[in-house]
Amino acid sequence: MKMLRFRSPSLRSLDQEILCTIRLLDDSEISCSIQRDTKGQFLLDHVCNHYNLLEKDYFGIRYVDPEKQRHWLEPNKPVVRQMKSLQPYTMCFRVKFYPHEPMKIKEELTRYLLYLQLKRDIYHGRLLCPFAEAAYLGACIVQAELGDYDPEEHPSDYIRDFKLFPKQSPKLERKIMEIHKNELRGQCAALAELNMLQRAHSLETYGVDPHPCKDFTGSTAFLGFTATGFVVFQGNKRIHLLKWLDVSKLKFEGKTFYVIGIQKEKKLVLTFHTSTPAACKHLWKCGVENQAFYKCAKSSQIKTVSSSNIFFKGSRFRYSGRVAKEVIEASSKIQREPPEVHRYGRSLTKLLNTADAPIPPSVLSPLRHQSQHVKNTPPMILPKDTTMPVCVCVCSSLTLNFTEEDKLCDITL
Repeated sequence: MKMLRFRSPSLRSLDQEILCTIRLLDDSEISCSIQRDTKGQFLLDHVCNHYNLLEKDYFGIRYVDPEKQRHWLEPNKPVVRQMKSLQPYTMCFRVKFYPHEPMKIKEELTRYLLYLQLKRDIYHGRLLCPFAEAAYLGACIVQAELGDYDPEEHPSDYIRDFKLFPKQSPKLERKIMEIHKNELRGQCAALAELNMLQRAHSLETYGVDPHPCKDFTGSTAFLGFTATGFVVFQGNKRIHLLKWLDVSKLKFEGKTFYVIGIQKEKKLVLTFHTSTPAACKHLWKCGVENQAFYKCAKSSQIKTVSSSNIFFKGSRFRYSGRVAKEVIEASSKIQREPPEVHRYGRSLTKLLNTADAPIPPSVLSPLRHQSQHVKNTPPMILPKDTTMPVCVCVCSSLTLNFTEEDKLCDITL
């Protein structure tokens, strides 16, 4: 009778380093080496240390598997166990939980990273805007990256070279230029970015990471999770908003996703169908994490949840981070000297020459403060977060469209 021999991995294979490349929000990249037992939290900490970022709970690392399915890297599991792609690994650093009140973000660095994410959302058509709001957001971006309008430096069609929206009409460009010239003059980059966050956070699709699916009639819908609750869009119209307090359970079975809640004192069950079981499980996990982050008062209240599923046996999941209320409280206690914000300079010449080229790694770019103020105009002071008025925008008619489904699964979003 032959005895079975079990070979343990050699020490060399256990110590083998694996290269990971992480694409940042400005499209620059950083790399690091990990070992087979390195957990996801290490990579997130590595990026946050690169930025000197303290308010890191809003961010995560996203990757795409060989089947083009997106995932968020789980911090408490080894990276190797989660990645199914061939080495070296490529991932992206992105905003995972959008702050419900951006004005409560303590540090300019964190606001700048959120600004970069929203700029991506606008360009890829995920942040839907009425015309007036689109023009204002576009003007804030131009002011933040070019500074004040200068007729000697900026030609008559300078806005055309900014690729801000998936559909950018001459009419929209003229309105952006008008606001940039007349309303935002004298604002430093930090203030222009702050104004952009103020206006963007009140839009219906702020923070929506759209998951394409079919409803019970077979019509295409996009599901998402926000600080307010679970949302459903069809075309440009939001057809469902179920607040987190009214959501009692999220579950999935195979390719079918269920949202169970209460609406008008009656039980409500919404059913949707995804393209694959993996997409359905990803949707479920995103919902579980968002509900825990925005709904719970303390992380100690978070429970492990399960969903009966014949394809993913024993699917159990628990969000392991801090919740929104704890993050805001921790931010209010930050006492350190604010870190320098490294912005990449984008003169019009660079923009023309590198519009379609990869953006180089970010370099230190001093904030444009009093040097760019109009003559005889008093310097503008960045208000404290606690006194900043919030601009409210009501999206009565949406003019942009979500990008096609294949782009929705793009790792670059």
